[in-house]
Amino acid sequence: MTQEFDDKTPLLDHLIELRRRIANAVLSILVGFLICYAYADQVFAFLVAPLREILGPDAKMIYTGLHEAFFTYMKVSFYAGLFLAMPVILSQVWLFVAPGLYQHEKKFFFPFLVLTPVLFFTGGALSYEFVFPLAFKFFLSFTTPSIEALPSLKEYLSLAMTMIFGFGLVFELPVVILLLIKMGAVSTASLVAKRKYFVIVAFVVGGVLTPPDPISQIMLAIPILILYEISILFGRYLEKGKAMAETQEEE
Repeated sequence: MTQEFDDKTPLLDHLIELRRRIANAVLSILVGFLICYAYADQVFAFLVAPLREILGPDAKMIYTGLHEAFFTYMKVSFYAGLFLAMPVILSQVWLFVAPGLYQHEKKFFFPFLVLTPVLFFTGGALSYEFVFPLAFKFFLSFTTPSIEALPSLKEYLSLAMTMIFGFGLVFELPVVILLLIKMGAVSTASLVAKRKYFVIVAFVVGGVLTPPDPISQIMLAIPILILYEISILFGRYLEKGKAMAETQEEE
């Protein structure tokens, strides 16, 4: 009976540790949400700024449901809080996984852990700074004297979050590819051979993750292709380092 309990103790310890890390991550999201909700007006004004620059400072947004404005501000606060909490969430993942890794495995995974939020925020910033203005100008180019643009809070938030998260996720491509190369699942030679197919994939992904307009699709597809080439470049260095390490081990 005692032996059975001892065998289960490590599993219980892992479950308790997992619960603690999840609780910390959820708490960080809650804290981020509360902070962002206190500044929800400023956060939403920041998201709307690219559209206001095109429509003018006197432009207003509308909502058609009585509850729409409230839930829009709640969603804005949640997404912004999630952004703020991302470093804490990733640190909790690392603190849970790291004790079970060997030293060389820690050295392998840690750079990718650091690189993940950096690339995600870079993609979101690129979307906000460059893609938003171009896409919004394209959408508003169809305005005529008889057709007036009356942006909805709900629709605008959905569009903005889709584009920001879409670009953020796409910028994680180097992390995924380099991890696969490091693990030996793919090689740079195979990536080069499949480059022409990836061009098609890039534009398909651009069409899925962005609104149905050519500008935003191209603006997403081009970074995907650039990141693909960068991944191949760095992947070759990884392969060279791996080959050198294997040669040294054989000697």
